[in-house]
Amino acid sequence: MTSIDRRSALRAGAGAAIAGALASGCTDDGPAPAPPAPPAAPTGPAAGPRPGPAPRRFPGQPTEIVHGPRDRDRVALTFHGQGDPATARAVLTEAERAGARITVLAVGSWLDEHPDLARRILDGGHDLGNHTQRHLGISQMSETDASAEITGCGERLLRLTGSIGTWFRPSRTRNSTPLVTALAQQAGYPHVLSYDVDSLDFTSPGATAVTRNITGQIQRGSVVSLHFGYTDTVAALPALLADLDRRGLRAVTTTELLS
Repeated sequence: MTSIDRRSALRAGAGAAIAGALASGCTDDGPAPAPPAPPAAPTGPAAGPRPGPAPRRFPGQPTEIVHGPRDRDRVALTFHGQGDPATARAVLTEAERAGARITVLAVGSWLDEHPDLARRILDGGHDLGNHTQRHLGISQMSETDASAEITGCGERLLRLTGSIGTWFRPSRTRNSTPLVTALAQQAGYPHVLSYDVDSLDFTSPGATAVTRNITGQIQRGSVVSLHFGYTDTVAALPALLADLDRRGLRAVTTTELLS
């Protein structure tokens, strides 16, 4: 073999070696690392909090619920979820101290500012629902705008809790219009939640007046309207819950009231 033939053979052998190295994933730094194993599916506490309860249809109940059964010693204290988060936490603490469970109808823009409160409410054993995105006069809105108010808040609840919430209550009105009721049902809420007892706490009449407004009207099955964000409401809760206890009435979530 001539020297030219030897050089050609060496070049051919080197090319084959390089090609084999590339095919096997090798480089000058050694073998290529194996691809990473896919992450294991999360289990246990690492899997995150459980999704919040979904809306339910209650057979025999009207589309717009004003109160629950009058033959059981239960009432539902419902709170419009908006205002100072410290006051909201104080309401939850006072209720839980007395063994009461409440229903919170949260405003979507409030959840945007205080997203941690969604899980705080659920972790306390309370109901969490939808009170529109911006808390405007929904009865006067166009169909498009009213639908956006309902679904906007529902989307935030879904993102924060895994559920659109257990209840829907229209904003700035005691009773729903047929259009708003239909839009709520399209959004996934079988019922619209109203109330039969108004505490008028949003007028800041003083804690004694808030308590009196409720105790003068409440009866078995009542659904009471209250609000986060008012110190009178927090101050009224101990006397209110003590009065309910004396009457043998138990404050439960709206879901439990109707179950």
